[in-house]
Amino acid sequence: MEYGVNHIDTAASYGDSELRIGPWMARHRQDFFLATKTGLRTYQEARDQIHQSLERLRVDSVDLIQLHNLAQPDEWEVAMGPGGALEAAVEAREQGLTRFIGVTGHGVIIPSLHKRSLEHFDFDSVLLPYNYVMMQNPQYAADFEALMALCQARHVAVQTIKGITRRPWGEQERAYSVWYQPLDQPEALERAVHWVLGRPGVFLNTAGDITLLPRVLEAAARFERRPTDEEIQSTVEELAMAPLFT
Repeated sequence: MEYGVNHIDTAASYGDSELRIGPWMARHRQDFFLATKTGLRTYQEARDQIHQSLERLRVDSVDLIQLHNLAQPDEWEVAMGPGGALEAAVEAREQGLTRFIGVTGHGVIIPSLHKRSLEHFDFDSVLLPYNYVMMQNPQYAADFEALMALCQARHVAVQTIKGITRRPWGEQERAYSVWYQPLDQPEALERAVHWVLGRPGVFLNTAGDITLLPRVLEAAARFERRPTDEEIQSTVEELAMAPLFT
């Protein structure tokens, strides 16, 4: 609230996240665009999970329900087909339990799969990885740009994740709760945040670690311009950054 953030993004599978957010909603529901996700693929399972999320969040409705990590073609067919999770999300919207429906995912094929999703259904939002290193993959970059063009034409919100990824965890001890090694050096983290924020038309979703969150918010508050490719490439080389998905 101090930084003016008015969007909370959670999911049924994020541990106790919904349970921890719930008690705050009695006082602050009107202050936030509240989004959650169902990772289940069939109608009944997804419907039950959506209702469970509302109970855990202690709200009558959310603003956005997303089909979570829809990144495998076989799961896509189930979720989008007859008796699939999409039907549960549409029903929730018809019942006033959500205003919007989105789709999320990660991996190299996700921009093209999101594009397929948008061609199948009029989703309100997509969520996918976006960072400098990932965009050096020519196929990912081309698919991302094609998805962006479609989203802009359709007025679909584009949420981005993994903005401060340094590389996959190696053998070292994991010092953060995120499942990738994040950038935690102040200058490098700030450059990564500013690189995402410098792209018009996308949102930057923060990392899900309580110690990284304030650093991302502070970096965002200092945003003035996007780093040049030369500046961020020097950070990539200095810190041996590597793509999380290949």
